[in-house]
Amino acid sequence: MSLRNELRGPKQNVNDWYRYMQKGAEAVHSANPDVIVILSGLNYDKDLSFLRNRPVNLTFSGKIVFEAHWYGFTDGEAWKNGNSNQVCGRVVDNMMRMSGFLLDQGWPLFVSEFGVDQRGTNVNDNRYLGCFLGVAAELDFDWALWTLVGSYYLRQGVLGMNEYYGVLDWNWCEARNSTFLQQISALQSPFRGPGLSEANPHKVIFHPSTGLCVLMKSMFEPLRLGPCSESESWNYTPQKILSVKGTYFCLQTDDLAKPAKLGIICTDSNSKWETISDSKMHLSSKASNGTTVCLDVDSSNTIVTNVCKCLSKDNACDPESQWFKLVNSTRSSTMIKPLSQMIPTLNFPSKDFHGSS
Repeated sequence: MSLRNELRGPKQNVNDWYRYMQKGAEAVHSANPDVIVILSGLNYDKDLSFLRNRPVNLTFSGKIVFEAHWYGFTDGEAWKNGNSNQVCGRVVDNMMRMSGFLLDQGWPLFVSEFGVDQRGTNVNDNRYLGCFLGVAAELDFDWALWTLVGSYYLRQGVLGMNEYYGVLDWNWCEARNSTFLQQISALQSPFRGPGLSEANPHKVIFHPSTGLCVLMKSMFEPLRLGPCSESESWNYTPQKILSVKGTYFCLQTDDLAKPAKLGIICTDSNSKWETISDSKMHLSSKASNGTTVCLDVDSSNTIVTNVCKCLSKDNACDPESQWFKLVNSTRSSTMIKPLSQMIPTLNFPSKDFHGSS
């Protein structure tokens, strides 16, 4: 049971929050000790920062959850008017200060409202969404989407009001935006849990703009985007090498506008990948000619390297094809491939590939 929704207004204050939220939580618990109690924050459920140094004081434990709301319009028109990388970095830092720190303290936190204009024409929402999805994958928090409904019988005095944030269209028969459903599909299952340990800890390379992950079919085919459930297990070393876990193969850049490749000589600069830009979602390396490049996706979903774009200042530039997030996962792949399938005619040594899914 969630206590209140989007507390706000001139009378909101921290002392009253503790007084009445704790009183309400105890009332729920006394009525049903098996019910999870969800506590929301101040300022439209954006602010839980006061909990950093003053935890709730309750007679029970083990069933408190905190919730937060996060939309594009939470930050006004910052996404539309600013550089996407810089706005993403700034907004995420603020979110972590206001509520995300609770995850670091070991509390359950879920984003109980997020959403976008499903028509796809809202620049502010579109830019926010890629950043949100990257953070949601990285932190592996649970979420609830505003909203399923496509329209209302009556809302704000309007009969049959259209809900443009709705997954369904006005008559509730079709998806309003199938691209959006693809984007959130990878987040509809947890990457890590808690309680999910199908495989040893590893990384997947998540592409928020599409909701897909980097996949490898064989040494003779370029890396492509595909379902995250079919992703290889990747390892990211302190030396900034991205390798396929259980093998000697590492991700390498070739030349500008060429497909990224896998190789086994992983000591050169073209095998080192650094996370750059304020968004922390550009993966950057050096091409053979010394040019700095970033991982990118072409029109056929092939993984390529291009000049890093939109890193700062430019407010009109869209960086999202180059946004990738290295996500920790213990989810097993449904498509673990024997090494012989990846390299059918070569016999490179493996490192217990089957045992390290």
